[in-house]
Amino acid sequence: MSGLENCKPMNTWFKKLDTRPIVISGPSVVESEEQLLNTARELKKVDQVKIFRAGVWKPQTATKTFGDRGLDILQWLNQVKQETGLLTMVEVASPKHVEMCLRHNVDILWIGARTTSNPFSIQELASALQGMNVPVMIKNPLNPDINLWIGALEQINKAGISRMAAIHCGFYPFEQTSLRNIPKWEIPIELKSRFHNLPMICDPSHIAGDKQHIQQISQKALDLNMDGLMIESHFKPEEALSELEETLSPAELDEVLRGLVCRLNSIDDLGENQLEQYRNQIDSVDAQLIELLAQRMNIVEEIGEYKSQKNMTILQLERWEKVREKGVELGKSLGLSEKFTTQLLRMIHKEAILKQNKVMNR
Repeated sequence: MSGLENCKPMNTWFKKLDTRPIVISGPSVVESEEQLLNTARELKKVDQVKIFRAGVWKPQTATKTFGDRGLDILQWLNQVKQETGLLTMVEVASPKHVEMCLRHNVDILWIGARTTSNPFSIQELASALQGMNVPVMIKNPLNPDINLWIGALEQINKAGISRMAAIHCGFYPFEQTSLRNIPKWEIPIELKSRFHNLPMICDPSHIAGDKQHIQQISQKALDLNMDGLMIESHFKPEEALSELEETLSPAELDEVLRGLVCRLNSIDDLGENQLEQYRNQIDSVDAQLIELLAQRMNIVEEIGEYKSQKNMTILQLERWEKVREKGVELGKSLGLSEKFTTQLLRMIHKEAILKQNKVMNR
């Protein structure tokens, strides 16, 4: 059993975190004292914002120079806390960052996607956090590797950190897409299904890469019962030196948040009984699906035996195309999308090839 099962809910971290969703906002990178304080003051007016995030040490893919003003910025963040009462949150990538943040009373630390992707860096941070009483949020790695993400979470957890959350910021796309990162929602869903107590935050800014998509992605995150949102904000986004396209003004953020629908996680007994009936129907259909798939694979095994006796190749492209075309046509007539039906048939076909390969190479 992983220690992640013992993670504490976010509403127990601090008294201020008693609403859903928890909203974290602030500038991608701190450019000046004026920018930091003015952004925090404006965000204080947005009721749902409880945590002020700030990029103190900003890693860049392309060469950009912001300077190492970490000490100054951490002092400014203390002023933010005093003026606004917001909790503060900073990204850390080294033991030095951890030490400086804790010395300057930063409330929450987060570990970025690049750092999560490096087990050596995670081990160094875990050692620096050993015995510390500070909440830590960990972004998914750059590539869609759930085990790498879990490994980072477990390493930090083993250091004695029980106030933890995962941040879903999407995954680096190798092809051009309309979004900056590919969401691959199935990965955070799988993580949450394995560790029910682990809070899950969505970072719509990094998934979107463009402010026009932020509301849609935020709503999707809430519909999937995620605990909070991490959205970049700047008091003058048109002048931002980093992540300009995806950065909202505090007023724009407020508008986005007001447009979101926060759905119920549970309902009254009568509604729950109706929902349970639907779930029982799905369970019954799922059981039939699995039984039918098992029957299909039994037939596939017999086909493999036949092909072996006749010295035939496993892959029969003409037959596969006919199966796919007929399946897609039937799926369309029943209201299923072509993409879904094709993906399903491809998975079944792949398993059938593996099955026949085992039969023919016994």
